[in-house]
Amino acid sequence: MGVIRKMIKVDEEKCTGCGLCVPGCEEGALQIIDGKARLVSDVYCDGLGACLGECPEGALSVEEREAEDFDPRAVVELLTEQGRTVPEHMPDPASLRIDKKARPGGGCPGAALKTMTPCQQANVPVSEASAVSNLSHWPVQLRLVPPTAPFLKDADLLLTADCVAVALPDYHARYVRDKVVVMGCPKFDDAQDYVERLAAIIARNDLKTITVMEMEVPCCSSMSVILERAMAKAGRSVATTRMIIARDGRVLSRESLNL
Repeated sequence: MGVIRKMIKVDEEKCTGCGLCVPGCEEGALQIIDGKARLVSDVYCDGLGACLGECPEGALSVEEREAEDFDPRAVVELLTEQGRTVPEHMPDPASLRIDKKARPGGGCPGAALKTMTPCQQANVPVSEASAVSNLSHWPVQLRLVPPTAPFLKDADLLLTADCVAVALPDYHARYVRDKVVVMGCPKFDDAQDYVERLAAIIARNDLKTITVMEMEVPCCSSMSVILERAMAKAGRSVATTRMIIARDGRVLSRESLNL
């Protein structure tokens, strides 16, 4: 049975899924799920409202309602699983037997924003460059990347159809380094949603260039069409290069687009 206590409330009408509230919650109670900030589980939220000032849209508030008790142990388990720093006022993780199966809630840590150091910038020998990751940020799926993500500012954007990364043998070594990657499938995902998301990214960030990579199969060619519509909606033009990749991994063409 729950108790009446203060809890964070998310106004989904106002929430844009920018993700700024996620790192603002020390307890990891907030995650971006299906494009909106959501309270993963009552037991993670202390109700103090430290995250309120992180939301630029005013979508967060505090309400009193019946909820499960705040559980510091569950918070430590969650933060440990996410690889996040456990606040000093929480129990020492070393003193707890972490049982992942017992942790309540179903939030996705994979949606949390993260800036990383690419392997090639971490003293990996040049001779081993083809075998390491050059990814500098997370997430990479277009549906999960908020337009306000800090790594998008002044970026060279690499808009990649999902299958390209599997087919192109030197994808990391030649194309990912020094670029911000966003990926998606123009066939199976919502094309209009992609247009909206890309338009917001283009409008809010001073992108330097965009490289769009598509597979040779016809259903993949709509990625550049989506990008063209997004630029029109954003009212901005960014220097764009389109690359077509064969199923056997060859680069079939490379051209500059006037979008």
